Amino acid sequence: MVKRAHVYPQVSLVAADLADIATATLPRGAGVRDALALARRRNAGVLTAGAARVLRDDLVRADALGLGTLRATTLARPLPSVDDRAGETAVRRLLAGGAPLVVVHGAKGPSGAVSGRLAGVALPDASAAAHVGRGLAADVGELLVTIGRIAEEHDSRAFLVGGLVRDLWRGAPIAGRDLDVVVEGDGPTVARRLASTLGGTLLEHRRFLTASVDTSAFGRIDVATSRSERYESPGALPRVMPAGIGQDLRRRDFTVNAMAIELSSGEFGLIDPLGARADLARRRLRGLHPLTFVEDPTRIFRAARYAARLGLSFERATLRAQALALRLVPYQALSGQRIAAELQRILAEPHAGAILARLGGVGAFRLLDGRLRFTATTRRRLAALPPALAWAHARALALDPLELAALTIVADQRDAVAAAALAGLGLTGGPLVTLERARSTAESLASRLLAAGAPSERARLLRDRAPVELGWLWLRGTRAIRETLDWFVGLPPRSASLSGDDVVALGVPRGPAVARVLAEVRDARLDGMLASRAMEEEHVRQWLAKGG
Repeated sequence: MVKRAHVYPQVSLVAADLADIATATLPRGAGVRDALALARRRNAGVLTAGAARVLRDDLVRADALGLGTLRATTLARPLPSVDDRAGETAVRRLLAGGAPLVVVHGAKGPSGAVSGRLAGVALPDASAAAHVGRGLAADVGELLVTIGRIAEEHDSRAFLVGGLVRDLWRGAPIAGRDLDVVVEGDGPTVARRLASTLGGTLLEHRRFLTASVDTSAFGRIDVATSRSERYESPGALPRVMPAGIGQDLRRRDFTVNAMAIELSSGEFGLIDPLGARADLARRRLRGLHPLTFVEDPTRIFRAARYAARLGLSFERATLRAQALALRLVPYQALSGQRIAAELQRILAEPHAGAILARLGGVGAFRLLDGRLRFTATTRRRLAALPPALAWAHARALALDPLELAALTIVADQRDAVAAAALAGLGLTGGPLVTLERARSTAESLASRLLAAGAPSERARLLRDRAPVELGWLWLRGTRAIRETLDWFVGLPPRSASLSGDDVVALGVPRGPAVARVLAEVRDARLDGMLASRAMEEEHVRQWLAKGG
């Protein structure tokens, strides 16, 4: 029973009282497998080697990826630390900022660590309602409430996730209407109910616990069961398992993409367990752990794209993680189609040339073939890639941007390296043959174009070339070459007035002779020797008189 006017003692906890993780000293030069064995023997969650801090969780992740012989300190990551007399509030503040744990220092060095359990489960700690109201149309806001209500009716919780949450919080313009929703509970059931409610079309992907609802009014709504992921080999697709929203956010690529807006209460509370808001404020791109790029090397391409689009700088530990991943090439489980998809997304960005040049500079194209080297010539050509694509688009050339980008990346490599890199992008068959021809003949073709005297000669050199070959010639060509290409692609589809039926009517027998005489007429027109239909007909008659 509480006694009136009785003074009760106030408990004031310090960091030493809160420490719930043991530390151990990591032997110099220890590999991942030995370090993990030590952590298990000592029941330690953190290993220290001088100023380096290695998490046991990262050692487990590396061992599962088959990296047991990797030096353990390669996985060191920056962790906040406090004096063992620091107050509970200071520790909680660091954990709320996204730290996985806080190292506690005593007089003789690290004495333990405080885990993220002190921060509790992932709960909203700010309201995103104003951001939703400003950034989304009223009907989309109402849809989010509907999604939350449907999830509640199925004993689940729904969250808005992904780049849309990031851009809403930034106050950036929202271009599309597609939504990414995570359901803590029965995602497929919520997706089916949502499709029925909106009159949409449902497509389920059971392996990844996801579904898509295509609607006429709201575009596509991707619905996923909240999940964790486990990578069993570098570059492979992950195995997914149902999990809570906190673990779902921790499986993502970068902190800025690891926020969620809670929908089930209708209050639009923001969940930010990893410090995304602070990273956005500091304009910093931060990966979630040292092996993020080893697990999925395509994140290297996404990182460059996000950094350029959002104006972010790479955190140092994220740069080290990227360098580690590129040291471990090749990735046998990484498909060329996945890299190609990332390149296509980059090519749609306003600063595609700069993004690709940055990727080349860090060695990202070695994911296509470990022997590939990024040269000054390639850097210069990548700067010309966006203008070349704009030129092709303006002239309605049916050019695949990915093919021209691939050609630009591999053109000055040795033949074997170029062939392997193109194959590494999943290019096969006719497209691969065309790219190899473009690469091997561009220089000689440019020389012949400059030496050609008559317009018809220039046209013959270009007439059977694929659009990507024309784009490649323009990209690498001189001003004179580009002017020639402008002239050629500007020619009307039919340079001559006469058709095949017309020349047959004049007496030319059907068959190959029709094509031959039409080619002569077309070339004579280009060279200015024929100026009218009547002159074309007379040319055909003379051709017949000479015996064809």
